[in-house]
Amino acid sequence: MTVLAAFETLYFEQGPLTFSAQTQGSGPVVLCLHGFPDNAGSFRHQLPALADSGYRGISLTLRGYEPNSIPADGDYSIETIAGDVVTLIRTLDESPVHLIGHDWGAAVAYNAAAAAPECFRSVTTMAVPHAGRFARDGLRILKQLRLSWYMGFFNIPWLSDWVVQRRDYAFIRKLWRDWSPGWHPEPHTLESVVNTLAQPGVRTAALGYYRAALSLSALLVGKEEAYFKVPVPTLALSGERDGCIASDVFEQLTVPEDFPAGVTFHRIPNAGHFLHQERPDIVNPLILDWLRKHHNEP
Repeated sequence: MTVLAAFETLYFEQGPLTFSAQTQGSGPVVLCLHGFPDNAGSFRHQLPALADSGYRGISLTLRGYEPNSIPADGDYSIETIAGDVVTLIRTLDESPVHLIGHDWGAAVAYNAAAAAPECFRSVTTMAVPHAGRFARDGLRILKQLRLSWYMGFFNIPWLSDWVVQRRDYAFIRKLWRDWSPGWHPEPHTLESVVNTLAQPGVRTAALGYYRAALSLSALLVGKEEAYFKVPVPTLALSGERDGCIASDVFEQLTVPEDFPAGVTFHRIPNAGHFLHQERPDIVNPLILDWLRKHHNEP
């Protein structure tokens, strides 16, 4: 079991906001972005593997997941969050970097790579397909629409905030069980996530991602804009038992035309939505091999 205390904590400032991150190792930067409901500890199994292989792994706490990064204007659009990532990379002054994203972190990764491809050597996404294709086409697939019921529920203010936190965040614990069936995470893992969401303002901020994604302006995005190009080599990983975004839907929405620099899809056996935490024995070698292949890009 990886001990979180082994990680160094970094802080990045962007205007009035302060972002924290966990880091380990030295060498080329591999920036990791967590999803929902999760936190920077999501990559506790990847940072040591990256460090051992000569990389500097950095797991960023995304906008709104700590009180000091909650914006006064409540802006949780995916474009703004992608902008956070690009600004951080330029602050590091070590670009191009490798980018890894899980869940919302994956959605942000696609957008960041599309907006500033010069900042990235490679992209690895987990559990979520091309964000624009998913938003436009994914929810038209009946199977996926049923799985994504929670997205609509999160757009009911006050009620969803209350339901999420009641009975010691039983709703969040159920999501983990449903999304990664048969997996039993270490007890401290879920407690850490609950503690993250219980911080002042964080629960509402995390739900704000879904409210921004289903806003009227987001829903009116045109076909050409939704099918944006990701001109960075991309590795797409999906757990075969994912109960959040079905693995076959992920594969269907991974369209080669969206990835002019190439895309490779892998399905991880005996894993669900949190595949990198469930099966680091499979996921880590795939990631490390991908990084080695694209170390000298762009």
